[in-house]
Amino acid sequence: MSQQSAVPKPSLQGVRIKARKGAVKAQAKHEPAVFRDQLYKYFETVQEDDFDAYTTKLIQAGGSLEFLKYAADLFEIILVGGLLQPGGSYIDDGAPVSPFTIFNVKDPAQIQDIKPYIEVLNKLIRRYKYLQKPLEETSLPALLQYTNRWTSEQKDKLCYAVGLLMSQGLANASCLLSLTKDHLVKNDVSISAITLIFRAYLSEQPMEHLSALLKRGGIKDLPLFFPQHKREPKILEEHFRKEGLPQIADWWGRRQNALIKDNITKDLTEMIERGDSNDTVIAAIKTILEETPLPDNEVIQCIWQGLMSSVDWSTRPDQIEGLALREVTKSAPILEPFCNTAKAQVALINIVQVYCYEDTRIIKVFPQILKVLYNKDCVSDQAIIYWHQKGSKPQGRQHFLKATEPLVKFLSEQEEESDEEEEE
Repeated sequence: MSQQSAVPKPSLQGVRIKARKGAVKAQAKHEPAVFRDQLYKYFETVQEDDFDAYTTKLIQAGGSLEFLKYAADLFEIILVGGLLQPGGSYIDDGAPVSPFTIFNVKDPAQIQDIKPYIEVLNKLIRRYKYLQKPLEETSLPALLQYTNRWTSEQKDKLCYAVGLLMSQGLANASCLLSLTKDHLVKNDVSISAITLIFRAYLSEQPMEHLSALLKRGGIKDLPLFFPQHKREPKILEEHFRKEGLPQIADWWGRRQNALIKDNITKDLTEMIERGDSNDTVIAAIKTILEETPLPDNEVIQCIWQGLMSSVDWSTRPDQIEGLALREVTKSAPILEPFCNTAKAQVALINIVQVYCYEDTRIIKVFPQILKVLYNKDCVSDQAIIYWHQKGSKPQGRQHFLKATEPLVKFLSEQEEESDEEEEE
C-alpha cells in the first residue's frame, strides 16, 4: 500500500480544460457600451416609426446579443434613450440617442403615441420571457427613482410607458415604491408621476383591475406619494378629481370609509363587551365621525354590525327570537342619536331586513323588531311607510312587506288621524 501511495499522480500541466459555456459568460467583462453599439447596428436599416421592423430586429438581436446579461442596459436604451451612470445622468461618451426609444415620441406626449413602443416591448418579452423579471424588479424601480432628473416632457413619456407596461401585465405595481423616496415626495414629483402612470393604466384597464394590481404590488397607502402636509384623505381625493381621475378618488374614498367602518365596528364591539355605558359608546363614535365623516347609511350599518356582533347567539332555538328582541331593545338607545335623518332611518330598516333575511332564525320577528325601533324613536312612521311603499331591499322583499302590512296599516291610520286633527 505504501509503495502504491508513493507513485506520483498524473500532472495536468499543459492540458487545456474546456470550461462550461455559462461559466465563461459569467466571468466575461460587463461592457454596456459595446452592447449598445452592437444593438444600434441592428437598427441602422429601420425606418423611423416602422414598429414591426423594430420588433423583428430586436428579436433577431436577442439571438446573438446577451439580453439577459445586459437587460438593464437594454431597457435603459429603449425607455430613456441611452445608458445611465449611477445617479441617473447619461454616460457621456459621445454616443447618439437610441434610434428606438420612448423619449423620441413627439411633444407633448400622448398615451396613444407611446402604445406602439409598448407593443414592441410586449412582443419582445413574449419571445424572451426571461426579460420580464429584470424589467419589473430592477429597471423600472431604478428609472422611476430618477424621475426628477428628466425634463417634464421626458417624465411624462416614461410615466405613461410605465402605466401601459403595468396595464399589459408586463410589470407589477411594486416598482412604484421607488416613487415614495423622500427627495421625490417632498417636491410633488411623486404625485405628478403617479397621476400620469394611473392615467395611462386606466386608459386600458378598469379601476377594479388597478385596485387589484396595487394590492398585489404592496401599494397600501396612496398618501405615501404625497408630501407630509398633503396626506389628508380630502386633499388626495380633490387632487385626483381635479386631474380628471374621479374613479381613483371614489375608490380611495370607499377604501377609507371601509377602514373607518371596520374601526367603529371593532371599537363598538369591544366597548359593549367591556360594559361601557351607552353615553360613553355614543361619545366615542361621534369623536371618530368628527375626524372622518361617513354617509348616514354607512354609519348606521357599522353601528348595527358592532352591536349585533357582541351578542352571544348560542341559545336554545325556541329562545332566539326573544333574545333578538331584547338585544334590539337594549341597543336602540345607541342607535337613536345617529338616526336623525330620513335617509339614516330607511337605511336602518333595510339593514335589519337584510340581517333577518340572512339569519333565518329571527326572520319571523322582523315586524316586532321594527316596532321596537319605532317605539324607541330610531325610525319614524314616515320612514317605515316609505320603506314599505318603495324603499325596501330585494332580499326577501315579498315576505317582509306582507309580514309588516298590519304595522304599516296601523301607522298610516295614525298619520291620517293626526292630519285630520291638525286640520281641525
